[in-house]
Amino acid sequence: MTTGTNFWDHSIWSFVVTLTILLLAMLFAAILRQRFAFIRRFMIPSSVLGGFLILIVGFIVQQITGKPLFDRSLLETLTYHGLGLGFAAMSLRNLDRQSKEYKGDSFRTSLSVVSSYLIQGIIGLLLSLLLFYLIGSFFGSGMILPMGYGQGPGQAYNWGRTYENLYGFEDGTSFGLTVAAMGFIASSIGGIIYLNRMRKQGLLAEREDPQHQAVTPQQIQGDNEIPVSDSIDKLTVQLALVFLSYLLAYLTMRGLNSLIETGVLGKFGVNTLQPLIWGFNFLFSTLFGILVKTVFRLLQKKGVIKQHFTNTFMQDRIAGFMFDVMVVASIAAINLSAFTHAQFVLPLALMCIGGAVLTYIYLNYFCRKLFPDYRHEAFLSLYGMLTGTASTGVILLREADPRFATPAANNLVYQQGYAILFGAPLMLLMGFGAQKPVNAWITLGVMAVMLVILNFIAFHRKKK
Repeated sequence: MTTGTNFWDHSIWSFVVTLTILLLAMLFAAILRQRFAFIRRFMIPSSVLGGFLILIVGFIVQQITGKPLFDRSLLETLTYHGLGLGFAAMSLRNLDRQSKEYKGDSFRTSLSVVSSYLIQGIIGLLLSLLLFYLIGSFFGSGMILPMGYGQGPGQAYNWGRTYENLYGFEDGTSFGLTVAAMGFIASSIGGIIYLNRMRKQGLLAEREDPQHQAVTPQQIQGDNEIPVSDSIDKLTVQLALVFLSYLLAYLTMRGLNSLIETGVLGKFGVNTLQPLIWGFNFLFSTLFGILVKTVFRLLQKKGVIKQHFTNTFMQDRIAGFMFDVMVVASIAAINLSAFTHAQFVLPLALMCIGGAVLTYIYLNYFCRKLFPDYRHEAFLSLYGMLTGTASTGVILLREADPRFATPAANNLVYQQGYAILFGAPLMLLMGFGAQKPVNAWITLGVMAVMLVILNFIAFHRKKK
């Protein structure tokens, strides 16, 4: 008589098989990028290309067999946790202090980031409200545009699913994931247009095939760091710190959720705060990543531990892996059957096009005025990040600044604290604006006021 788990059960292998297919798709996409120059010119990351390949193959398989290639809930789970774990890893990195000469630029960058969120939210909400009255589509769907473009697949999934489950947005999950996927396309098209303009103006030298950056021993084994291999592998330690940060984030979110479920916060707690808390798992993981890093530094200063435990190079690799899995899984999880409905396709098309065009125009003006010393590099990094992810911003930036000689790359890192502060009201509006049409109109007005205030600060705060 057998008891317990059978190793031949499908449930034992489904996660491993799914993850393997996702990784192989990215590997195949990387080979295609390496082999064909025209694919490289589109500057689409391998994770994005791999996601679209899986989406196509999955559609064909389902048409032939009548069964889905993947368990969509598993793909959505990978998307959700990939976001939180990736940000935990990023927050555990050891960063050098920003130079005083450009310290104000990170502040201005954060203003451009949050202003772009607001522009995307305003155009998205205007269109979704208009289409709500014309064709009956979901009035609050426009709020997902800044999440898909500005924040990326993880947040687009979180809020799309929240709107679907709580507010009745049919196919909201697929809508959010598709907006994020279209953001990568917008990033590629806008980036190519801008780079071609630079090339015609003689501002962009023709580059040879990209050279792989050599990894130095100092990056892997810094001064007074734990050894690469001892009683425990150094990578294992880095992963332990990441998962510790994420566990602390989960326990905090669970505690806040328990408070909400007591009813002490009423409908505001259930309708607004609860989806906000679970939708921003990445923010909690970032905060606890910083806390864990700070505690370990204090322990070292007190002599409790003798060596540095965190390693920036390895945390970068962990974050890169988590974000790659998040992106490829998010695209593979899109439900193509939703594209048969006009209430889905029309808002999606108008928002994605309008959001890309307005983001391009705004950032071009902002960077020309406030980053005159490196306006092109600033634009490419910001436009790539605010339509795709930070990685697409870096991909575009490398075309104009391969050695990161300008502050543009560092600005993407150092602006995060300010952006969280300035963007906090928008985050609260995410759970409020989609509850009913009148809330959406109020949200639209608040976002417009915020946009005016932030740009007043940006353009009237002079460089010293």
